[in-house]
Amino acid sequence: MNHQEAARREHTVTDKVLTSFANTADPRLRAVMLSLVRHLHAFAREVRLTEREWETAIEFLTRAGHITDDRRQEFILLSDVLGLSMLTVAINEPKEPEATEATVFGPFYVDDAPEVPLGGDIARGAVGTPCYVSGQVRSVDGSPLGGALLHVWGADDDGFYDVQYSADHSAGRGWLRTADDGSYHFWTVLPTPYPIPDDGPVGDLLVAAGRGPMRPAHLHFKVVAPQHHTLITHIFVAGDPHLDDDAVFGVKESLVVEAEHHTAGQAPDGTHPEEAWARMSFDLVLVRESTS
Repeated sequence: MNHQEAARREHTVTDKVLTSFANTADPRLRAVMLSLVRHLHAFAREVRLTEREWETAIEFLTRAGHITDDRRQEFILLSDVLGLSMLTVAINEPKEPEATEATVFGPFYVDDAPEVPLGGDIARGAVGTPCYVSGQVRSVDGSPLGGALLHVWGADDDGFYDVQYSADHSAGRGWLRTADDGSYHFWTVLPTPYPIPDDGPVGDLLVAAGRGPMRPAHLHFKVVAPQHHTLITHIFVAGDPHLDDDAVFGVKESLVVEAEHHTAGQAPDGTHPEEAWARMSFDLVLVRESTS
């Protein structure tokens, strides 16, 4: 079979698949599937995908499915290390220069985090240097957003989230509401750098690619306020050695925050920590839905 005939047969397969989706009722689904087929088939032709490579990819995805449960999301992790998560964030993020920049959601958010009172301790037993976090939630026009909902979660000093210990362990996460003036403050533990879970197929992929699994120290925020675009973001600790090689490409310069280190003594909320503690301050600025 000559090259021209082989190419014709390959494109005939693509054309038949495109035709099969051409009558999809939902216009958005039709557009997405037609584009997916075109790009996926073009990828296979470009790299001259072998049958063994196809089998390896199926095995990889099967392993990702088997390791995924309600506490671990390997597919989100895969999306993260491929940069798809951050690309999706960039495509959908409100284009408002005054707003806090968004970043990846990550695989460790859970819906059933406990409520923590304003000024309370989100760490709840998580090991690490106590860290006082404060700031204000406001709209891009400067108006404070009282009663805004803050979901916060982070890893402990050993680099693990609570869900990586056991299903019934809850620490280092919680939700609270801002005060009437939009201010918030709470205690947690100072973030430290850690490797993403690398004991599964995504970890194997990073090893094969010669890439590292590290994420720089960060704290996750999900901020919800009426009539405003929900914000998913982190704050990163300035000076972290992995700011330039984040395994999931989530670092943005505007989200890097200095951590002030203090000896035992009075904290801003009037408490008196008996050990060294840290402080991080960061305002969260949301975009109104009508301008997103």
